Amino acid sequence: MGNAQEKPSGSGGGGTRPDQATAGSRMRSRSGGSIKKSHTQGDSKKEVANGTQRENIPAGGQEMQGSPKPDTSYLDAPAGALPPHLARLKNEGNHLFKHGQFGDALEKYTQAIDGCAEAGIDNPEDLCILYSNRAACYLKDGNSTDCIQDCTTALELQPYSLKPLLRRAMAYESLERYRKAYVDYKTVLQIDTGVQAAHDSVHRITKMLIEQDGPEWRDRLPEIPVVPLSVQEQHRQKPISIEQAQARAARAAQEEARRKEAQFTLLKQKGNDLVKEGRFQEALEKYSECLILKPDECAIYTNRAICLLKLSRFKESKQDCDAALQLEPANKKAFYRRALAYKGLKDYLSASSDLQEVLQLDPNVREAEQELEVVTSLLRQSLMDNSAHTPRV
Repeated sequence: MGNAQEKPSGSGGGGTRPDQATAGSRMRSRSGGSIKKSHTQGDSKKEVANGTQRENIPAGGQEMQGSPKPDTSYLDAPAGALPPHLARLKNEGNHLFKHGQFGDALEKYTQAIDGCAEAGIDNPEDLCILYSNRAACYLKDGNSTDCIQDCTTALELQPYSLKPLLRRAMAYESLERYRKAYVDYKTVLQIDTGVQAAHDSVHRITKMLIEQDGPEWRDRLPEIPVVPLSVQEQHRQKPISIEQAQARAARAAQEEARRKEAQFTLLKQKGNDLVKEGRFQEALEKYSECLILKPDECAIYTNRAICLLKLSRFKESKQDCDAALQLEPANKKAFYRRALAYKGLKDYLSASSDLQEVLQLDPNVREAEQELEVVTSLLRQSLMDNSAHTPRV
């Protein structure tokens, strides 16, 4: 999680204020009981001191041989303005969360929150992060009610904080409180339009609300707060983490792929329509644009081959059919259209061979049968003509 909270996708929160209850009573009342830990015989027991874990040293004061010490350097990483003993609790919680130990991470965040109350620490940013991180643990454990409570506390400390908003939206959605979830997701998108999870959820929840409330579903929504421009600008200027940068790059790649797919489909359809209208040169240009977007699309090569045939550009048509057969060696259309190209080039033997290939793949292609008869006749005539022009010795 780092000094900020765990990345939004799949996180949430809930909890009481630091001065409302002790850590023990909070854990019992809101986590559904104490967290069970099992130790197999022979495992070294660990004790917690100031949020750190250390191996118990056996009697005699000598450390056990052969077991390397775990790397705990992450515990000393800076954690906002928290004093060292609370920063270590927060860092340990982050480490446990990262490794899927959500119940243990929740304990550490709770200890850090209680420690802030005992020490009189009221830094809104640090407390907001601790509540939001604990909210993530609650959400992972399916405790949406406490997740909502902790997120609300975090948002009271830092209004329009992105991660608590997103986690609260997820918790509301899991409880089927769709109107409140919709409002939080829309608020998230005012802060950062690049949160794909919020876009997807808004689309999904809109369908549910239309089914639930009918055409007037918008009138039943709570008021969506207007995020101040200063907050939006402040969010844009925040340095992004490596994980956020990777997520944004992945979203951009997906968006570019969708854009190319839509453009490809449109160009292909235009090409097909132009072929039906007999405008082969214009259709050829559309198919060529398609191949810039998808150079390995077999159907485009066979479609462009038709246009080239109609324009009597037989050599180029043959080349497109060759390319199609490289991609799909058993493509009937490619063999048939290459046969027509060979026919145009007066290579009747090659045309005959391709037509026979078509009929081997599918004996019911009537056009290939008819064309084979024509090509066979032309081949016979060509051989006779060659024979007539060959001088006798």
